[in-house]
Amino acid sequence: MAQKQTPSGPSQRQQRVAELVRHAIAEVLQRGDIQDPVLGSHVVTVPEERMSPDLKLATAYVMPLGGQDEAPVIAALERNRKILRQEVARRVNLKYAPELRFRRDETFDEAARIDQLLRSDKVQRDLASAPRDEDEETDRPAGD
Repeated sequence: MAQKQTPSGPSQRQQRVAELVRHAIAEVLQRGDIQDPVLGSHVVTVPEERMSPDLKLATAYVMPLGGQDEAPVIAALERNRKILRQEVARRVNLKYAPELRFRRDETFDEAARIDQLLRSDKVQRDLASAPRDEDEETDRPAGD
């Protein structure tokens, strides 16, 4: 029986397993179960986790709180990948423990870029000159 290809994005199972793995990694990092000086001195957030369709590869998007020392934190996570994988295997009941990859989370940068665009002079000028037709229609009584 052939599996359906879903070009629309990850399956519900991929999303569910990714969330379980994300919680397991976050819990290990929060509790300080890994004895690493870099990880011990930083609070690391794991805002997103993506799983491969076969659930054997997990990509964790991480960011140190405050965005400082990203490269050393990701290097420390890579050094301790084996321990993290063992902890994930212990906490998440899967047939295979997924291989872990760590990437820098860029959603904060993207949000800052969009915020900067929205505050630009061009956008402010366009918002100020936009017609206000919707406000005029709502001011009229319903029976007219």
